[in-house]
Amino acid sequence: MARCKSCADTYANRAKGVAFWAMCLGVLLLPFITDATLGRTWVRIADFSMLYIMLALGLNIVVGYAGLLDLGYIAFFAVGAYTYALAGSPHLALAFPAIFPDGVHLPFWLVLPLGAVLAGIFGVLLGAPTLRLRGDYLAIVTLGFGEIIRIMMNNLNAPINFTNGPQGISRIDPIQIGGVSLNTTQEIFGITLPSVHLYFYLFLGLTLVIVLVSQRLEHSRIGRAWMAIREDEIAASAMGLNTRNLKLLAFAMGAMFGGVSGTLFAGFQGFVSPESFSLMESVMILCMVVLGGMGNIAGVIAGGVLLAILPEVLRHSVVPLQQSLFGKVLIDPESLRMLLFGMALILMMLYRPAGLIPSRLRRRELDSDEKEVTP
Repeated sequence: MARCKSCADTYANRAKGVAFWAMCLGVLLLPFITDATLGRTWVRIADFSMLYIMLALGLNIVVGYAGLLDLGYIAFFAVGAYTYALAGSPHLALAFPAIFPDGVHLPFWLVLPLGAVLAGIFGVLLGAPTLRLRGDYLAIVTLGFGEIIRIMMNNLNAPINFTNGPQGISRIDPIQIGGVSLNTTQEIFGITLPSVHLYFYLFLGLTLVIVLVSQRLEHSRIGRAWMAIREDEIAASAMGLNTRNLKLLAFAMGAMFGGVSGTLFAGFQGFVSPESFSLMESVMILCMVVLGGMGNIAGVIAGGVLLAILPEVLRHSVVPLQQSLFGKVLIDPESLRMLLFGMALILMMLYRPAGLIPSRLRRRELDSDEKEVTP
Protein backbone atom coordinates (compact mmCIF):
# COMPACT_ATOMS: atom_id res chain seq x y z
CA MET A 1 0.00 0.00 0.00
CA ALA A 2 2.86 2.33 0.92
CA ARG A 3 4.65 1.45 -2.32
CA CYS A 4 1.53 2.26 -4.39
CA LYS A 5 1.19 5.60 -2.67
CA SER A 6 4.86 6.35 -3.26
CA CYS A 7 4.53 5.47 -6.96
CA ALA A 8 1.44 7.67 -7.26
CA ASP A 9 3.29 10.58 -5.67
CA THR A 10 6.23 10.03 -8.02
CA TYR A 11 4.00 10.05 -11.10
CA ALA A 12 2.19 13.14 -9.82
CA ASN A 13 5.47 14.97 -9.30
CA ARG A 14 6.66 13.97 -12.77
CA ALA A 15 3.38 15.18 -14.28
CA LYS A 16 3.76 18.51 -12.47
CA GLY A 17 7.34 18.78 -13.71
CA VAL A 18 6.33 18.08 -17.31
CA ALA A 19 3.48 20.59 -17.09
CA PHE A 20 5.83 23.21 -15.64
CA TRP A 21 8.44 22.84 -18.36
CA ALA A 22 5.75 22.74 -21.06
CA MET A 23 4.38 26.03 -19.69
CA CYS A 24 7.88 27.55 -19.70
CA LEU A 25 8.40 26.47 -23.30
CA GLY A 26 5.01 27.88 -24.26
CA VAL A 27 5.85 31.25 -22.70
CA LEU A 28 9.22 31.38 -24.51
CA LEU A 29 7.58 30.58 -27.84
CA LEU A 30 4.58 32.85 -27.20
CA PRO A 31 5.84 35.81 -29.32
CA PHE A 32 6.45 33.57 -32.34
CA ILE A 33 3.13 31.72 -31.97
CA THR A 34 1.21 34.97 -31.46
CA ASP A 35 2.96 36.66 -34.38
CA ALA A 36 2.19 33.74 -36.71
CA THR A 37 -1.46 33.37 -35.70
CA LEU A 38 -2.79 36.74 -34.55
CA GLY A 39 -0.26 39.24 -35.88
CA ARG A 40 2.48 41.43 -34.48
CA THR A 41 -0.02 43.80 -32.85
CA TRP A 42 -0.91 41.13 -30.34
CA VAL A 43 2.77 40.61 -29.50
CA ARG A 44 2.88 44.29 -28.58
CA ILE A 45 -0.22 43.74 -26.43
CA ALA A 46 1.61 40.88 -24.71
CA ASP A 47 4.47 43.29 -24.01
CA PHE A 48 2.08 45.71 -22.34
CA SER A 49 0.55 42.89 -20.33
CA MET A 50 4.02 42.24 -18.84
CA LEU A 51 4.22 45.88 -17.77
CA TYR A 52 0.79 45.62 -16.15
CA ILE A 53 1.84 42.44 -14.35
CA MET A 54 4.83 44.28 -12.86
CA LEU A 55 2.54 47.09 -11.72
CA ALA A 56 0.02 44.66 -10.24
CA LEU A 57 2.75 42.78 -8.37
CA GLY A 58 3.97 46.06 -6.90
CA LEU A 59 0.47 47.07 -5.81
CA ASN A 60 -0.03 43.58 -4.40
CA ILE A 61 2.69 44.31 -1.83
CA VAL A 62 0.83 47.38 -0.62
CA VAL A 63 -2.75 46.08 -0.87
CA GLY A 64 -2.39 42.30 -0.76
CA TYR A 65 0.36 41.90 1.82
CA ALA A 66 0.15 45.01 4.02
CA GLY A 67 -3.58 45.70 3.53
CA LEU A 68 -3.09 49.39 2.64
CA LEU A 69 -5.62 50.58 0.06
CA ASP A 70 -3.71 52.67 -2.48
CA LEU A 71 -5.65 54.47 -5.22
CA GLY A 72 -2.74 56.59 -6.41
CA TYR A 73 -0.35 53.84 -7.37
CA ILE A 74 -0.09 55.03 -10.97
CA ALA A 75 1.92 58.01 -9.67
CA PHE A 76 4.96 55.77 -9.15
CA PHE A 77 4.56 54.48 -12.70
CA ALA A 78 4.64 58.13 -13.83
CA VAL A 79 7.77 58.86 -11.79
CA GLY A 80 9.64 55.99 -13.43
CA ALA A 81 8.43 56.94 -16.90
CA TYR A 82 9.38 60.61 -16.60
CA THR A 83 12.74 59.68 -15.07
CA TYR A 84 13.64 57.75 -18.20
CA ALA A 85 12.07 60.42 -20.43
CA LEU A 86 14.21 63.18 -18.92
CA ALA A 87 17.36 61.09 -18.61
CA GLY A 88 17.09 59.53 -22.06
CA SER A 89 15.96 62.31 -24.39
CA PRO A 90 17.10 65.73 -25.67
CA HIS A 91 14.23 67.45 -23.83
CA LEU A 92 16.32 69.02 -21.05
CA ALA A 93 18.27 70.91 -23.72
CA LEU A 94 15.15 73.09 -24.11
CA ALA A 95 14.95 73.92 -20.40
CA PHE A 96 18.66 74.09 -19.57
CA PRO A 97 20.55 74.67 -22.82
CA ALA A 98 23.66 75.92 -21.03
CA ILE A 99 23.91 72.84 -18.80
CA PHE A 100 22.61 70.18 -21.19
CA PRO A 101 23.22 71.44 -24.75
CA ASP A 102 22.37 68.02 -26.23
CA GLY A 103 20.07 66.79 -23.50
CA VAL A 104 20.79 63.85 -21.21
CA HIS A 105 21.30 60.36 -22.61
CA LEU A 106 22.12 58.07 -19.71
CA PRO A 107 22.43 54.31 -20.37
CA PHE A 108 19.48 52.07 -19.63
CA TRP A 109 21.27 50.04 -16.94
CA LEU A 110 21.76 53.27 -15.00
CA VAL A 111 18.32 54.78 -15.53
CA LEU A 112 16.43 51.63 -14.50
CA PRO A 113 17.66 51.57 -10.87
CA LEU A 114 17.48 55.37 -10.78
CA GLY A 115 13.79 55.29 -11.70
CA ALA A 116 13.15 52.56 -9.12
CA VAL A 117 14.93 54.50 -6.35
CA LEU A 118 13.16 57.79 -7.15
CA ALA A 119 9.79 56.00 -7.18
CA GLY A 120 10.68 54.40 -3.83
CA ILE A 121 11.46 57.83 -2.39
CA PHE A 122 8.07 59.09 -3.58
CA GLY A 123 6.53 56.00 -2.00
CA VAL A 124 8.02 56.97 1.36
CA LEU A 125 6.81 60.56 0.89
CA LEU A 126 3.31 59.18 0.32
CA GLY A 127 3.48 56.75 3.21
CA ALA A 128 4.84 59.18 5.82
CA PRO A 129 1.73 61.39 6.19
CA THR A 130 -0.67 58.43 5.95
CA LEU A 131 0.67 56.29 8.80
CA ARG A 132 -2.31 57.07 11.04
CA LEU A 133 -4.90 56.61 8.29
CA ARG A 134 -6.82 53.46 7.42
CA GLY A 135 -9.51 52.29 5.06
CA ASP A 136 -11.45 54.97 3.20
CA TYR A 137 -9.33 57.84 4.56
CA LEU A 138 -6.12 56.21 3.30
CA ALA A 139 -7.73 55.61 -0.10
CA ILE A 140 -8.75 59.27 -0.39
CA VAL A 141 -5.26 60.55 0.51
CA THR A 142 -3.51 58.20 -1.93
CA LEU A 143 -6.01 59.16 -4.64
CA GLY A 144 -5.13 62.80 -4.07
CA PHE A 145 -1.42 62.00 -4.24
CA GLY A 146 -1.84 60.31 -7.62
CA GLU A 147 -3.76 63.28 -8.97
CA ILE A 148 -1.17 65.73 -7.62
CA ILE A 149 1.61 63.93 -9.52
CA ARG A 150 -0.43 63.89 -12.73
CA ILE A 151 -1.30 67.59 -12.44
CA MET A 152 2.32 68.44 -11.72
CA MET A 153 3.43 66.62 -14.85
CA ASN A 154 0.73 68.47 -16.76
CA ASN A 155 1.74 71.95 -15.54
CA LEU A 156 5.51 71.83 -15.14
CA ASN A 157 6.04 73.48 -18.52
CA ALA A 158 6.23 77.02 -17.12
CA PRO A 159 8.11 79.08 -16.15
CA ILE A 160 10.68 76.36 -16.89
CA ASN A 161 9.66 73.72 -19.39
CA PHE A 162 10.54 70.70 -17.29
CA THR A 163 7.94 68.14 -18.45
CA ASN A 164 6.60 69.81 -21.63
CA GLY A 165 3.14 69.85 -20.06
CA PRO A 166 0.23 68.10 -21.80
CA GLN A 167 2.24 67.72 -25.01
CA GLY A 168 4.47 65.16 -23.32
CA ILE A 169 8.07 64.22 -24.02
CA SER A 170 8.99 62.53 -27.29
CA ARG A 171 12.18 61.34 -28.98
CA ILE A 172 13.02 59.16 -25.98
CA ASP A 173 16.00 56.88 -26.56
CA PRO A 174 15.08 53.23 -27.12
CA ILE A 175 16.33 50.70 -24.63
CA GLN A 176 19.84 49.49 -25.42
CA ILE A 177 21.54 46.52 -23.78
CA GLY A 178 25.19 45.88 -24.50
CA GLY A 179 25.12 48.32 -27.39
CA VAL A 180 22.19 46.48 -28.98
CA SER A 181 19.10 48.60 -29.58
CA LEU A 182 15.83 46.80 -28.89
CA ASN A 183 14.07 49.14 -31.30
CA THR A 184 15.49 47.35 -34.34
CA THR A 185 15.27 43.80 -35.61
CA GLN A 186 18.17 41.65 -34.43
CA GLU A 187 19.43 38.24 -35.49
CA ILE A 188 20.57 36.02 -32.62
CA PHE A 189 21.91 32.50 -33.27
CA GLY A 190 20.36 32.59 -36.72
CA ILE A 191 16.91 33.52 -35.33
CA THR A 192 15.40 36.81 -36.48
CA LEU A 193 13.87 38.69 -33.55
CA PRO A 194 11.73 41.76 -34.32
CA SER A 195 11.68 44.67 -31.89
CA VAL A 196 8.48 43.60 -30.11
CA HIS A 197 9.96 40.13 -29.53
CA LEU A 198 13.10 41.59 -27.99
CA TYR A 199 11.06 43.78 -25.67
CA PHE A 200 8.91 40.79 -24.72
CA TYR A 201 11.90 38.79 -23.53
CA LEU A 202 13.33 41.77 -21.64
CA PHE A 203 9.99 42.40 -19.90
CA LEU A 204 9.60 38.68 -19.23
CA GLY A 205 13.01 38.49 -17.58
CA LEU A 206 12.33 41.48 -15.33
CA THR A 207 8.85 40.16 -14.52
CA LEU A 208 10.42 36.88 -13.36
CA VAL A 209 12.85 38.85 -11.18
CA ILE A 210 9.94 40.76 -9.59
CA VAL A 211 8.02 37.50 -9.08
CA LEU A 212 11.05 35.98 -7.34
CA VAL A 213 11.47 39.05 -5.11
CA SER A 214 7.74 38.99 -4.27
CA GLN A 215 7.92 35.32 -3.32
CA ARG A 216 10.92 35.88 -1.09
CA LEU A 217 9.21 38.84 0.57
CA GLU A 218 6.00 36.89 1.11
CA HIS A 219 7.75 34.08 3.00
CA SER A 220 10.16 36.32 4.88
CA ARG A 221 9.77 37.84 8.33
CA ILE A 222 8.90 41.15 6.68
CA GLY A 223 6.12 39.54 4.66
CA ARG A 224 4.69 37.86 7.76
CA ALA A 225 4.82 41.18 9.57
CA TRP A 226 2.94 42.87 6.71
CA MET A 227 0.24 40.22 6.88
CA ALA A 228 -0.03 40.68 10.64
CA ILE A 229 -0.57 44.42 10.09
CA ARG A 230 -3.17 43.63 7.45
CA GLU A 231 -5.15 41.42 9.82
CA ASP A 232 -4.92 43.55 12.98
CA GLU A 233 -2.56 46.49 13.22
CA ILE A 234 -3.20 47.05 16.92
CA ALA A 235 -2.40 43.44 17.77
CA ALA A 236 0.71 43.55 15.57
CA SER A 237 1.91 46.67 17.35
CA ALA A 238 1.22 45.06 20.73
CA MET A 239 3.37 42.10 19.70
CA GLY A 240 6.33 44.42 19.21
CA LEU A 241 6.22 45.05 15.45
CA ASN A 242 7.33 48.49 14.28
CA THR A 243 4.24 49.14 12.20
CA ARG A 244 5.44 52.59 11.14
CA ASN A 245 8.61 51.37 9.45
CA LEU A 246 6.93 48.28 8.01
CA LYS A 247 4.19 50.33 6.36
CA LEU A 248 6.74 52.75 4.93
CA LEU A 249 8.73 49.78 3.60
CA ALA A 250 5.60 48.39 1.94
CA PHE A 251 4.94 51.71 0.19
CA ALA A 252 8.58 51.97 -0.87
CA MET A 253 8.87 48.40 -2.22
CA GLY A 254 5.59 48.62 -4.14
CA ALA A 255 6.59 52.01 -5.54
CA MET A 256 9.95 50.66 -6.73
CA PHE A 257 8.22 47.97 -8.78
CA GLY A 258 6.01 50.67 -10.27
CA GLY A 259 9.08 52.77 -11.08
CA VAL A 260 10.72 49.85 -12.89
CA SER A 261 7.59 49.31 -14.99
CA GLY A 262 7.36 53.03 -15.78
CA THR A 263 10.98 53.17 -16.92
CA LEU A 264 10.39 50.26 -19.28
CA PHE A 265 7.17 51.86 -20.53
CA ALA A 266 8.95 55.09 -21.52
CA GLY A 267 11.72 53.24 -23.35
CA PHE A 268 9.21 51.00 -25.10
CA GLN A 269 6.81 53.75 -26.16
CA GLY A 270 9.37 56.45 -26.91
CA PHE A 271 6.81 58.99 -25.68
CA VAL A 272 5.19 59.87 -22.35
CA SER A 273 2.42 62.32 -21.45
CA PRO A 274 0.28 62.96 -18.36
CA GLU A 275 -2.80 61.37 -19.93
CA SER A 276 -1.18 57.93 -19.54
CA PHE A 277 -1.29 58.24 -15.74
CA SER A 278 -4.93 58.96 -14.98
CA LEU A 279 -6.96 57.72 -12.03
CA MET A 280 -8.58 55.03 -14.18
CA GLU A 281 -5.19 53.40 -14.67
CA SER A 282 -4.81 53.09 -10.89
CA VAL A 283 -8.31 51.65 -10.67
CA MET A 284 -7.55 49.11 -13.40
CA ILE A 285 -4.36 47.95 -11.65
CA LEU A 286 -6.32 47.61 -8.40
CA CYS A 287 -8.91 45.55 -10.30
CA MET A 288 -6.13 43.23 -11.49
CA VAL A 289 -5.09 42.58 -7.89
CA VAL A 290 -8.63 42.17 -6.56
CA LEU A 291 -9.97 40.03 -9.40
CA GLY A 292 -6.89 37.84 -9.58
CA GLY A 293 -6.55 37.28 -5.85
CA MET A 294 -5.04 39.66 -3.32
CA GLY A 295 -1.89 38.34 -1.72
CA ASN A 296 -1.42 35.55 -4.27
CA ILE A 297 1.24 36.05 -6.94
CA ALA A 298 -0.32 33.58 -9.40
CA GLY A 299 -3.69 35.26 -9.03
CA VAL A 300 -2.25 38.73 -9.56
CA ILE A 301 -0.50 37.56 -12.72
CA ALA A 302 -3.75 36.01 -14.00
CA GLY A 303 -5.65 39.22 -13.25
CA GLY A 304 -3.01 41.32 -14.99
CA VAL A 305 -3.08 39.21 -18.14
CA LEU A 306 -6.89 39.06 -18.20
CA LEU A 307 -7.52 42.78 -17.80
CA ALA A 308 -4.67 43.79 -20.11
CA ILE A 309 -5.99 41.64 -22.95
CA LEU A 310 -9.74 42.19 -22.40
CA PRO A 311 -9.87 45.78 -23.79
CA GLU A 312 -8.09 44.71 -26.97
CA VAL A 313 -10.39 41.72 -27.42
CA LEU A 314 -13.39 44.01 -27.08
CA ARG A 315 -11.89 46.55 -29.46
CA HIS A 316 -11.20 43.93 -32.14
CA SER A 317 -14.42 41.94 -31.76
CA VAL A 318 -17.25 44.15 -30.47
CA VAL A 319 -16.94 46.94 -33.06
CA PRO A 320 -16.95 44.64 -36.15
CA LEU A 321 -19.78 42.61 -34.61
CA GLN A 322 -21.96 45.67 -34.06
CA GLN A 323 -21.22 46.98 -37.54
CA SER A 324 -22.17 43.67 -39.11
CA LEU A 325 -25.39 43.37 -37.08
CA PHE A 326 -26.61 46.98 -36.88
CA GLY A 327 -24.56 48.79 -39.50
CA LYS A 328 -23.11 51.11 -36.86
CA VAL A 329 -21.47 51.08 -33.44
CA LEU A 330 -24.12 51.35 -30.70
CA ILE A 331 -21.91 50.78 -27.64
CA ASP A 332 -18.40 52.17 -27.43
CA PRO A 333 -15.84 49.46 -26.49
CA GLU A 334 -14.44 51.67 -23.72
CA SER A 335 -17.88 52.03 -22.12
CA LEU A 336 -18.48 48.32 -22.50
CA ARG A 337 -15.14 47.59 -20.85
CA MET A 338 -16.03 49.64 -17.78
CA LEU A 339 -19.45 47.98 -17.66
CA LEU A 340 -17.81 44.56 -17.68
CA PHE A 341 -15.33 45.68 -15.02
CA GLY A 342 -18.19 46.70 -12.75
CA MET A 343 -20.15 43.50 -13.35
CA ALA A 344 -17.04 41.38 -12.82
CA LEU A 345 -16.28 43.11 -9.52
CA ILE A 346 -19.86 42.64 -8.28
CA LEU A 347 -19.89 38.95 -9.23
CA MET A 348 -16.45 38.37 -7.73
CA MET A 349 -17.41 39.98 -4.43
CA LEU A 350 -20.57 37.87 -4.29
CA TYR A 351 -19.25 34.46 -5.35
CA ARG A 352 -15.43 34.57 -5.11
CA PRO A 353 -14.49 37.37 -2.71
CA ALA A 354 -10.93 36.04 -2.46
CA GLY A 355 -10.35 36.35 -6.24
CA LEU A 356 -9.94 33.96 -9.14
CA ILE A 357 -6.87 32.31 -7.62
CA PRO A 358 -6.99 33.18 -3.90
CA SER A 359 -4.11 32.69 -1.51
CA ARG A 360 -4.56 29.76 0.86
CA LEU A 361 -4.34 31.94 3.94
CA ARG A 362 -6.94 34.41 2.70
CA ARG A 363 -9.23 31.57 1.60
CA ARG A 364 -9.10 30.02 5.07
CA GLU A 365 -9.80 33.39 6.66
CA LEU A 366 -12.88 33.97 4.51
CA ASP A 367 -14.15 30.44 5.14
CA SER A 368 -13.78 30.91 8.90
CA ASP A 369 -15.60 34.25 8.71
CA GLU A 370 -18.48 32.61 6.81
CA LYS A 371 -18.76 29.86 9.45
CA GLU A 372 -18.91 32.47 12.21
CA VAL A 373 -21.68 34.40 10.43
CA THR A 374 -23.72 31.29 9.55
CA PRO A 375 -26.04 30.42 12.50
